Amino acid sequence: MSDLSHPAIQRVVQAASRKGVKLDITIFDDSTHTAEEAAAVVGADLGQIVKSLVFVAPRAGGRLVPIVCLVSGRNRVDLAQLAAVTGEAAIRRATAREARDLTGFSIGGIPPFGHGHDVRIVMDPDLCPYPVVWASAGTDAAIFPVPPGTLRILANALVAPIAEEAWIPAAIGIETRMRFETGGSTA
Repeated sequence: MSDLSHPAIQRVVQAASRKGVKLDITIFDDSTHTAEEAAAVVGADLGQIVKSLVFVAPRAGGRLVPIVCLVSGRNRVDLAQLAAVTGEAAIRRATAREARDLTGFSIGGIPPFGHGHDVRIVMDPDLCPYPVVWASAGTDAAIFPVPPGTLRILANALVAPIAEEAWIPAAIGIETRMRFETGGSTA
């Protein structure tokens, strides 16, 4: 199905509608599965793409508490930062199956809201400076533009620093990186 009547897209539309927001969803022939693909398809800066990444905090009896991170397309989640922000002692990336089971959506099409279960949402503040960001609408080819403030409200998200520090470019070489990271020699 490649139209707006797709059940996953309809769940996102209905979740936004309950908060009085009408989404302008576009379905593309090309995949928007990755942040790079989405940015290329819509002609946006990579930082404007919202990656909805699912993490889990294990509980007794094997129960998993889902946490969805809305992350700028340029960033990666720092697990230590996420643990500090959420107050979870143990947290890890969800498997593809866990992500689908806990949100009701498949990886590559996970939207920032409209999930099948109660989900904690944490939003990367690096999305906030943009006038508009682009997020998945429930499938890997459907996305919508939204102002970051509206996204925060729709997702009921906590805005908190969860991104890794910028990585040192690989071009400087492993020995130089090790010296930089340890503040000294590589010996």
